[in-house]
Amino acid sequence: MSVDLARLKSHYPFTPLRFDRGGVGMSYVDEGHADAPPILFVHGNPTWSFYWRRMIRNLSPTHRCVAPDHVGCGLSDKPQEYDYTLRRRIDDLEALVTSLGLKDIVLAVHDWGGAIGMGYAVRHPENIRALMIFNTAAFRSPKIPLRIAACRLPVVGEWMVRGGNAFVGAAVHLKFATESRTLFADPVVKEGYLAPYDTWDNRVAVQRFVEDIPMNAGHPSWTTLVDIEQRLKAFEQTPSLVIWGRKDWCFDTWHYREWLARLKNVQAHLLPDAGHWVVDDAPETVDELTAGFLAALPESA
Repeated sequence: MSVDLARLKSHYPFTPLRFDRGGVGMSYVDEGHADAPPILFVHGNPTWSFYWRRMIRNLSPTHRCVAPDHVGCGLSDKPQEYDYTLRRRIDDLEALVTSLGLKDIVLAVHDWGGAIGMGYAVRHPENIRALMIFNTAAFRSPKIPLRIAACRLPVVGEWMVRGGNAFVGAAVHLKFATESRTLFADPVVKEGYLAPYDTWDNRVAVQRFVEDIPMNAGHPSWTTLVDIEQRLKAFEQTPSLVIWGRKDWCFDTWHYREWLARLKNVQAHLLPDAGHWVVDDAPETVDELTAGFLAALPESA
């Protein structure tokens, strides 16, 4: 693994743990007291648990913070042959949650982690205490951005993403160049995002994530996503916090409004100067809003 945890320690001071998925190692962090209220952080593409580093550090004194790296991402194994589909992602997350015995979960999701996390949630609605939603979706989208569509092109797309690092590199450089100029000055943060995806083989899951976005009924993950979408009504009255970066070119305000149409017990915040990676783009605001939201939650049953 090319990630130098010693170099990242100032930002990611956690001890990664391993969960076995049939011979495939899934990395995760588990910070805070085991008896504290759990928060489950589910990342998207092309990030890893490093994305949640600040929230984990801030919230672990009062909560149990669990943040997995999906198979193929971050510090997890990166098998070249794996069922990199939405259903398998949900299965992996479900197996980890069950193994850790997490109950009354506050579920935090970002990017494609929305579909994965809510995929777990619709299977176990009784185990979800609250939702924290950051620039994501768990329902069908009417369109796909051109730059993502290009990465899905047969042969060419794979060479772009895995050979030319067109997805990870472009995402990080675009993010730091246009949204988080302060973080751009810190090479350790930039390295933290780039290091797990430094070779063709290490970018396998990045490409498979892109390919797994279902845009029509013939796609293998279409029925899984439709099932999640149709069962979101179970969370209509679940306490929910939506924090959204308005400058997001991928999960735009259409997705933000879609969440608000589905969630009735919701605190919603549209941040005008933040983009897709909203947790990094507006850290102080996110800290304040999440702390207030969690403090006001009713006691667990």
